[in-house]
Amino acid sequence: MLQENQDAMGRAMYDYSSSGMKNPRIHEIVERDDGYIETDAGPAAYFMEYRRWPAEEKRALRYARGRVLDIGCGAGRHSLYLQGKGLEVVGIDNSPLIIDICKKRGLKHAEVVPIKQISSKLGVFDTVLMLGNNFGLFGSFQGAKRLLKKLSRITSKNARIITTSNDVYKTDNPVHLKYHEMNRKRGRMAGQLRLRVRYQQYTNPWFDYLIVSPEEMEDILDDTGWRLSRIFDSAGAYYAAVIEK
Repeated sequence: MLQENQDAMGRAMYDYSSSGMKNPRIHEIVERDDGYIETDAGPAAYFMEYRRWPAEEKRALRYARGRVLDIGCGAGRHSLYLQGKGLEVVGIDNSPLIIDICKKRGLKHAEVVPIKQISSKLGVFDTVLMLGNNFGLFGSFQGAKRLLKKLSRITSKNARIITTSNDVYKTDNPVHLKYHEMNRKRGRMAGQLRLRVRYQQYTNPWFDYLIVSPEEMEDILDDTGWRLSRIFDSAGAYYAAVIEK
C-alpha cells in the first residue's frame, strides 16, 4: 500500500474528482529511468464516459462474465460499467485515495490490495480485468509468469483475463528505440519500463511497468495455465486481448 507522500496518481485523481472533474490543468508527470519525462494524459482519462472508450476496449469487455476482479481499478470506470450490467465486481488498487474515489462513485466492493498481495482471501473469480494498459502491472517477464499462476489459482476453470497493452515495437521515436536497446543490454525486455509518477509534492516509488507486443504476451503466457484467445487491434500500437484458461 502506498504511503500518503507516495500516492502521486491517487492524489491527482482525488483532486480532479474534488474539483467536480472540471479542472483540466491537473496532470501527473511520468519519469523514466533514462531521464525521459512526459506529462500524463491526466486524471480525466480515468473518469471517461463509456461512449469515449477505445473501440477495442469495448469489444474485449463484452467477454466479461460472472464474478469480476478489476486489478488497478483506477476511478472504477470499468468496474462501475460492469456492476451496472448486474455483475459482481471487486475493484482493487494500491492507492487508498483511489479506493476512496471508487466507493464514493458507487462501487460496492473496493479494497486496497497491491497486485503482488492478491490472494484467495478475495474469493474466486470468473473474469479478471487489467484494462487501461494494466498488463503492465505484471512488471517483468518472470513477474508476469508468477502472478499469472497465482491468478489461475483464484479463478474458475473457464476464467478469462481481459487486458490491454501497447505493441512496444510500433514506434520510430529514436529516444524510445534507444531505451529498448538499453533494456536489452541490461537483460530486460525492450518494453520493461522503470517509472515513477510525480504530482505536486507527491512521488511514487520507482516501479517496473511492462509493455509488450502480442507475440511477447504469448511467450509470457506459455506454461502459466493461460492462453491468448483474441486480439482486438487499433490503428496504432494499442490493443486489447482476451486470455483464457
